[in-house]
Amino acid sequence: MHKPCALSWQVMNILSFRLLYKQPSATRGGSDVMAVTPWLAPIIWEETFNPELVDAIYKPMNLTIATTVFAVGKYIRFLGEFLETAEKHFMVDFKVHYHIFTDQPQEVPAVNLAAGRKIFVHQVPKLDRWQDISASRMQMIQTIIEEQVHREADYIYCQDVDAKFHFRWGAETLDRLVGQIHPWYYDLSRDQFTYERRPESTAYIPSGVGDFYYIGAMFGGTVEDVYRLVKKCHENIEADKAKGIEAAWQEESHLNWYLLHNKPSKVLSPEYMWDDQRGKTEVMRVIRLSQILKNYGEVRENV
Repeated sequence: MHKPCALSWQVMNILSFRLLYKQPSATRGGSDVMAVTPWLAPIIWEETFNPELVDAIYKPMNLTIATTVFAVGKYIRFLGEFLETAEKHFMVDFKVHYHIFTDQPQEVPAVNLAAGRKIFVHQVPKLDRWQDISASRMQMIQTIIEEQVHREADYIYCQDVDAKFHFRWGAETLDRLVGQIHPWYYDLSRDQFTYERRPESTAYIPSGVGDFYYIGAMFGGTVEDVYRLVKKCHENIEADKAKGIEAAWQEESHLNWYLLHNKPSKVLSPEYMWDDQRGKTEVMRVIRLSQILKNYGEVRENV
């Protein structure tokens, strides 16, 4: 299995914990954007990379990219469009393994896949609360990496199914550990971030601390690094549960804690998972993938 190159972990570790800096801002006012983090990880926006050069580097590597989506309960209705648009825009000309977690395997739609792309369906129980579905994702991803993905893929990206691809979502995203700036928080100050603020929780982030607010709907990286992420987040979720605590935003709160203490080697701009409720802002040159408009009260369990 190909071992991707990355920045020296020792250098990343020193930068992560010894540099003191103000909160980084994804924008610099108007349509200007920040293209590198204080710990020297690139932030990927349109026009910060050359797609032809990126493809010329990565396509000869014969990589396999796994992606996970959860289509549980009424969310199964979004799966068809997710897959159909992914085939047009997501890692085109790469081998892709779609890992679909659902309580309704018989409802997984038939989609025409390009050569080298496969669908794997994993049956999961239907849970009573949408919060429980959300919190269980880390454990399920950990399990599928242990049982299958570690043998078959080089990278894994974990996404939400209630989304639609619109534009290239390609190899420019590949790196050791990748997080994405949340589309509702990229232009806010850290005191407005909805981190978990209770010290009793393992996801606790104190006031005045934090880099970006990362969206739980998209994270990824090498299989090895994502495994470490989901394993630690699962452990922390279970530790909270034992104390009767549920973090403010379930696995997203734990993801933000993890990425604060384990800096991502690449950060994706909100282009890579936008929210259609927000509309298109001045800073957004393109929207590559977006969460579609829906009635949460109707599709979520036990709201």
